[in-house]
Amino acid sequence: MYPPPPPPPPPAPHPDFISVTLSLSESYDNSKSRRRRSCWRKWKQLSRLQRNVILFLLAFLILCGFLTYIHMADQWKALSSRPEEEQKMRPEIPGLKPANPPALPAPQKAGASPEDIPQRSPQKLRKHFRRGPPRLQIRAPNTVTKDGTQDDPKEPEVAPSDAQEENNPQHAVISWRGAVIEPEQNTELPSRRAEASAKPYLQASRLQKEPLPPNNRQKGVIEAFLHAWKGYRKFAWGHDELKPVSRSFSEWFGLGLTLIDALDTMWILGLKQEFEEARKWVSQKLSFKKNVDVNLFESTIRILGGLLSAYHLSGDSLFLRKAEDFGNRLMPAFATPSKIPYSDVNIGTGVAHPPQWTSDSTVAEVTSIQLEFRELTRLTGTKKFQVAVEEVTRHIHALSGKKDGLVPMFINTHSGLFTHPGVFTLGARADSYYEYLLKQWIQGGKKETQLLEDYLKAIEGIKTHLLRHSQPRKLTFVGELAHGRFSAKMDHLVCFLPGTLALGVHHGLPADHMELAQALMETCYQMNRQMETGLSPEIAHFNLYPRADRQDVEVKPADRHNLLRPETVESLFYLYRVTRDRKYQDWGWSILQSFNKYTRVPSGGYTSINNVQDSHRPEPRDKMESFFLGETLKYLYLLFSDDPDLLSLDAYVFNTEAHPLPIWAPT
Repeated sequence: MYPPPPPPPPPAPHPDFISVTLSLSESYDNSKSRRRRSCWRKWKQLSRLQRNVILFLLAFLILCGFLTYIHMADQWKALSSRPEEEQKMRPEIPGLKPANPPALPAPQKAGASPEDIPQRSPQKLRKHFRRGPPRLQIRAPNTVTKDGTQDDPKEPEVAPSDAQEENNPQHAVISWRGAVIEPEQNTELPSRRAEASAKPYLQASRLQKEPLPPNNRQKGVIEAFLHAWKGYRKFAWGHDELKPVSRSFSEWFGLGLTLIDALDTMWILGLKQEFEEARKWVSQKLSFKKNVDVNLFESTIRILGGLLSAYHLSGDSLFLRKAEDFGNRLMPAFATPSKIPYSDVNIGTGVAHPPQWTSDSTVAEVTSIQLEFRELTRLTGTKKFQVAVEEVTRHIHALSGKKDGLVPMFINTHSGLFTHPGVFTLGARADSYYEYLLKQWIQGGKKETQLLEDYLKAIEGIKTHLLRHSQPRKLTFVGELAHGRFSAKMDHLVCFLPGTLALGVHHGLPADHMELAQALMETCYQMNRQMETGLSPEIAHFNLYPRADRQDVEVKPADRHNLLRPETVESLFYLYRVTRDRKYQDWGWSILQSFNKYTRVPSGGYTSINNVQDSHRPEPRDKMESFFLGETLKYLYLLFSDDPDLLSLDAYVFNTEAHPLPIWAPT
């Protein structure tokens, strides 16, 4: 046998020391290159699955960070539009100041706290022309006399409260409402560089001078405004419209429509305390981040136009920031195949759509937003506003389906073509198309001859196809044409036309336009005078055949309501400014007295009525439209003014909601 193998030697004991080798040639300094090589070796040691998981998580984190950035950017943008009093330490944003100081410092309440008063840095004279309004010539009265201008002391005013805004929620309801001109190139889009190098331009009518104190009739308008405002302030503060009889309110957009519509009226009437209180609401309460549909046309002329006008008159950049925010929220309406905008847009979600019953928009809606969007571009330098609306104007200009300059009432947003052809009117759904042809031409410095050509052609079309004379007094009126058949129907809305014709004559258009304007003005006044209440019905029909038992103006039961509309007094203002004939002031005073007698509500406010033919039972409708403060009373105040430079027709053009915007200075 073999001997067993010897046992294995015991394991060597572990050393209880560490051997460190020092090298004189290099040293370990925790350098980035060594760390990179170490990290790379560790990365290579990971399995493919582990590396894929890490890469996926890294990509996920990057995506989350990007989305967070977008969300925060929206919040930063919202912060940038806070009122001035919340941003006192921020530098003034270039382009958001008027080109010249406003005629008055911003109205302030007596004893107002400093934090409620907008802060403005002193404006220095500069050699270049900046975006903004021209130097204004209007002045607000220093004081408002007590006789006839203050509210009834027996009814102390109740301060508006935030809680009042949260009560009585209402559902939104949607409703309608021979000169030689040298040809020049179309108006170019404004740019910061172009405007910076433009020469200053001031017309003689814009020179500063002391304001005339309000006369007795103007004081009557101030008193009427204060009475209407008292009702709104008590019962509808911050809401769209006052219901004066039930002492409540109604909502349309939920954006304080009456308040915004009345801002420039308060400034013009010199109501400092009321203006400052309304400004504070705009600063602290007005937010457009709402999930609500608004009508593009109505919200543009009332809200956007009201904010732009308030900015021009007061010089307060709060209103311009709000206007730019709102304008951006309206832009999705133009995202249609034809670029003809949808009628409605949600200002919170950015979703635009046509009405539920059709894919059409009305021609007046899509062609009566140009003044406001063009001015927003001029003030902000953002071209998209003007580009969008002028594309609509060019499209309508080139479109077939017109009749000697007259346009149908509807247009399809998908095809971009007129629908319901053969029906022509100057009433609802088409009226302000004609008005804005002239006013855009004036606004742009009379350069866009295409607009002037369309306007002049349309006036000739009106004379040819729509003009008739009634019996027995041979009143001149504008009817309607449906597939070749004439209807002796005239909306009260058509009473804008005398004023528009007179405005054109003031700016050098044919003198025979004034003859037509005066004849139509007489008709519109008779539409009021021949009613028992002295107030016009919504729609009138005219007698074309002589009969001893019939008057010129006839009213159907469904058309005899009055909504406190401004068109008659609007045209009276223009006719008086151009002719200086005081009979137009007398006619306006008569209408104001009728408003006071048949529509005034004792607790505050004025109401539309159902029956203008019954002076004993006019039947209040319990609604005060925002345009009563924004248009009707403003035009009455200007009509009664003896100062032709108070919002001179050579310096300003009024939008279709009576908000004055400056005529662009030529470069």
